[in-house]
Amino acid sequence: MISVVIPALNEAANLPGVLSRLAKETVPHEVIVADGGSSDDTVAIARSFGATVLSTPPGRGRQLAAGSEKARGDVLFFLHADSVFPEGGLAAVQKALAENPEAPGGNFRLLFDGDDDFSRWLEGFYAWIRARGFYYGDSGIFIRSRVLKSLGGLRPIALMEDYDLVRRMERAGQTGCIEAPPL
Repeated sequence: MISVVIPALNEAANLPGVLSRLAKETVPHEVIVADGGSSDDTVAIARSFGATVLSTPPGRGRQLAAGSEKARGDVLFFLHADSVFPEGGLAAVQKALAENPEAPGGNFRLLFDGDDDFSRWLEGFYAWIRARGFYYGDSGIFIRSRVLKSLGGLRPIALMEDYDLVRRMERAGQTGCIEAPPL
């Protein structure tokens, strides 16, 4: 099972999109929304989609740490609420890990919404830094539960919690990047 952990703070506008796409996934999964004190309908929306909702102090690191502690899956997938999640994305995660049993985890290729030169430049830049083992939570990070546990869990730090996790993952082994379907 894959545990999808979504940190949220006033994400009522974005959450229905990502949760409706996750609801169509055929891979066994659970969705945990770690809410950092939203004042909009984030919590009600998450519950309406059947997600487990955790109330946490604000701060993405704290929210992700709380969500990962509650997760029951063999794989944790950290996903931002404003992501456009691809159809078959969880199957792609499952396949990537099955094809490389030694990989601690990985991420998706990052694409930008804009149809302009700067957006294309950003995509190229992110691909360049990803090839060097640098990536961030915006790209959807997945990790085997046992690996996360061996790394001491997700640190509830205020900034760059994703970078901290990625650096520790990269030291644990060669990670993978799912090129298609893109996130």
